[in-house]
Amino acid sequence: MSEITYAEGDATAPRGGGVKIIAHVCNDLGGWGKGFVLALSRRWPEPEAAFRRWHRERARNDFGLGAAQFVPVDPSVWVANMVGQRGIRTAGSTAVPVRYEAIDAALGLLAGKALELGASVHMPRIGCGLAGGEWSRVEPLVVERLVAQGIPVTVYDFDRKRP
Repeated sequence: MSEITYAEGDATAPRGGGVKIIAHVCNDLGGWGKGFVLALSRRWPEPEAAFRRWHRERARNDFGLGAAQFVPVDPSVWVANMVGQRGIRTAGSTAVPVRYEAIDAALGLLAGKALELGASVHMPRIGCGLAGGEWSRVEPLVVERLVAQGIPVTVYDFDRKRP
């Protein structure tokens, strides 16, 4: 079994050939305005537009914790909007919005899509930014759901010192 590849760089510019899926975690409020999603929106408008529509029409679709939406942004690049956090952090609150079971469920859906497309998966340390999660709890989920099925995974750590 292969392992996760860790790389310094921008997850919105995935490395390597073939089909690639960029995965990230979203909240269940339909909010899109802080964190990694800003980098996605700077590169492509489609993931945000699709996410907002998915949330707006949630009474008629599968939107909710553990769901995943796959948005093509280029002939060989897709974005996976994965709902893995309940709400958002509020000022003064110590509660974290990450929901590991929801990330796990969404990773299962991501695995199915990656296998269908023959894609590699690229991501920041999902659920560990604004969602407040711990990579030590997310990494085993990524390994179990993706790496164990032979799906190549690259996790990017953004170098904030670069312009």
